[in-house]
Amino acid sequence: MNLFDVYPLYDITPVKGEGCYVFDAEGKKYLDLYGGHAVISIGHSHPVYVKAIKEQVEKLGFYSNSIKNPLQDELAGKLLQASGIKDYKLFLCNSGAEANENALKLASFHTGKSRVIYFNNAFHGRTSGAVAVTDNEGIKAPFNKTHLTTCLSFEDAEGLENELAKGDVAAVILEVIQGVGGLDEASTEFYREIDRLSKKNGAILIADEVQSGYGRTGEFFAFQKHQISPDIISVAKGMGNGFPIGGILISPEIEAKHGLLGTTFGGNHLACAAGIAVLDVLKNENLTENASALYDYVKERAAEIPQIKNIKGRGLMLGLEFDFEVAGLRKDLLFKHQIFTGAASNKKLLRILPPLSIQKRHFEAFFLALKLELNNKSK
Repeated sequence: MNLFDVYPLYDITPVKGEGCYVFDAEGKKYLDLYGGHAVISIGHSHPVYVKAIKEQVEKLGFYSNSIKNPLQDELAGKLLQASGIKDYKLFLCNSGAEANENALKLASFHTGKSRVIYFNNAFHGRTSGAVAVTDNEGIKAPFNKTHLTTCLSFEDAEGLENELAKGDVAAVILEVIQGVGGLDEASTEFYREIDRLSKKNGAILIADEVQSGYGRTGEFFAFQKHQISPDIISVAKGMGNGFPIGGILISPEIEAKHGLLGTTFGGNHLACAAGIAVLDVLKNENLTENASALYDYVKERAAEIPQIKNIKGRGLMLGLEFDFEVAGLRKDLLFKHQIFTGAASNKKLLRILPPLSIQKRHFEAFFLALKLELNNKSK
């Protein structure tokens, strides 16, 4: 094997996807409750999505950003309409880490300051600046530690106020619902205090919606529940349903200048075609509403299982917290019942991030398998 060995791999090779399922070379079907890490938003191989990419690649797959690309305008318009963030501008890139990198850079350009505040258990990506504001020392090289950053605890409003008052903070970056960190979400009061204090002290508020955006929480963006107004919003994952695309939505207070940001592949014709198809399906099939409705159903079913001590997250960005570490359970669900689930830094948390097109019958199969495995463990 010629690949650099950075991921522990399960011995499964999906070769086909359809809706909420993937299939291996032998035709074995797996229920996908992980969505490729919250990436599959509208379902695998959705016909609208496949048609859009196929038709676009037959016309023009790529040209540089030195020419006009009407697909970018169409994508931006539909995104702003779908999200309700109508006066923001879109910059397109290729991934969530790149989106956060550009958000941090733009905040520093705008404010003329260098320091960034982030929060414990945050994960914002693996590129240089994104790693510097990620609470995981294991992925920080010495180079990443040269950035000026300060990590605070969720709900530490006093600490935030004290740090912002020093006057050197370019940005505050947060995941409203933390993904890798374990689906934690702070109070509405705290998020509104972050918003107020950032604006008071001239710091840019960056909402990292890379995982929580695009309808996954039952609202288009997770921050909208708390009625705050980030200056920059980063998006990716569900934006392309598997096609690499990311972006930042930028408030009108931040000035655009030629040469400030740039990208070779960002916003290319194929990526935009994929992104437009995703937004069309989200709207036409009411998938954000589906995420909201299924949340209540999953909570009801999970409440029937005494080993589940807590349900974290919202919509279809969920964590089921058990009274034991779940690594073995995840493996049993995968190999005995052909069900993909996810993990988090909290070793007792089973992460559920399925396509937003999932239905009750899929969750019924999951809970049946879960109860069978828990019964086996209790014997």
